[in-house]
Amino acid sequence: MSSSGTAPRRDEKSDTAVKPPMRDALVAAAFRLFLERGYEQTTVDDIVALAGVGRRSFFRYFPSKEDVVFPDHERCLTDMTDFLASGDDTEEPVRRVCDAARLVLRMYAENPDFSVQRYRLTKQVPGLRAYELSVVWRYERALADYLRRRLRDRRDGTLRADVVAAAVVAAHNNALRSWLRSDGEGDAEAAVDHALGLVQSAFGTGPVPPVADQAEDDVVVVVSRRGAPLWRVVQEIETTLARD
Repeated sequence: MSSSGTAPRRDEKSDTAVKPPMRDALVAAAFRLFLERGYEQTTVDDIVALAGVGRRSFFRYFPSKEDVVFPDHERCLTDMTDFLASGDDTEEPVRRVCDAARLVLRMYAENPDFSVQRYRLTKQVPGLRAYELSVVWRYERALADYLRRRLRDRRDGTLRADVVAAAVVAAHNNALRSWLRSDGEGDAEAAVDHALGLVQSAFGTGPVPPVADQAEDDVVVVVSRRGAPLWRVVQEIETTLARD
């Protein structure tokens, strides 16, 4: 996330303040006015006047007033899509989408103060909440599209892809919002890791770990016909155990 809302940085070679990039200046001006006047009472003309630029400059960076509230989601969505595309087909797909979701967390964690301000503002303005939901949906679709490709050979591949993508987004957002409600205190990364770990344990397909200290004569291997009813498989196991 950009450094919006922070004080202008100073040049290392002098004590003069360095003017922030115009895009960051517009975001900083917008949030200052949102906090002072309220979102609905602030116009684009107010924002550009405070930033000292023209309306054309505003719309060069942001299609609407709503977009200035979420200045880095387009970049993050592009980074996520590129990250998913750069992986190879040997990687466990659920782990890959969980790692992709962590890119969103890093965007928020780069500037906790700004992220908390935006969270509070979004809660107060229904239109921004609807806008945020549309952004979340785009993240979810990016994850689902990747998973659909990776799981296309499975009979339930499309369904599983959509379910896993929704679970990843829900787990990530639950942990993220808890962190934002705490005003950015605590370890956001640990909270998200824990939440995404639940998704991986439920849907991941990693190798089955070996059983420790397993005596050789305690292992029973039963070969059954594919598609056999469960009662038949259980019966074969019971028969084998009785025979041994």
